[in-house]
Amino acid sequence: MSHYMYEFLGLMAVFSIMIVSPGADFAIVVRQSIVHGRRSAIMTSLGIGSSLLFHISYTILGLGLLVSKSLLLFSMLKWAGAAYLVYLGIKALRAPAMEAPAEIVRDADHKQISDGRSFLMGFVTNALNPKPVLFFLSLFSALVSHETPALVQASYGVFMAIALIAWFVAVSTFFTIQSVRDRFVSWGKWFNRVTGMVFIGLGIKLATSQAS
Repeated sequence: MSHYMYEFLGLMAVFSIMIVSPGADFAIVVRQSIVHGRRSAIMTSLGIGSSLLFHISYTILGLGLLVSKSLLLFSMLKWAGAAYLVYLGIKALRAPAMEAPAEIVRDADHKQISDGRSFLMGFVTNALNPKPVLFFLSLFSALVSHETPALVQASYGVFMAIALIAWFVAVSTFFTIQSVRDRFVSWGKWFNRVTGMVFIGLGIKLATSQAS
């Protein structure tokens, strides 16, 4: 087995644990699944995966080190991400109760949110989180040799993005199973309140995080 394969398997082993840990990305995909349906949730998943490629790209280029060492840049990214999560939380808290059957909610909401908007929501949620900057910087520094060509490192990133998208597509599929989705829809306004508080809580957690 080649050296590059060992690097790749090591990266994927650690990354697999990271992607299944609940966080802002998981929360946004679940909400998109329940409120807007499978298509919207999958587009959001694609946005998250694309954002991951964005993080990996500047990590390979060395810009991630600049962000991690600059308190100003880290703080700007952190506060922007926190503000966006709080915004999503307030928006969820103000959303009307979901009282219609799931299939009706799906049809109605598809007229209100486009694929592009769903994709952008996933991309922005992940891109404005400074934690991936530190995660990928430390991960690549620990497991990837400095002698590994940038093209090979980029291929690692592509496979990691594919794995992340596949995971969130699976999450989207599960939470849009009719029986599962109907159960959440039956919660009515409580679902909006819970998810709203989750986003606000994640925003506060991000705002109080340190660049260590």
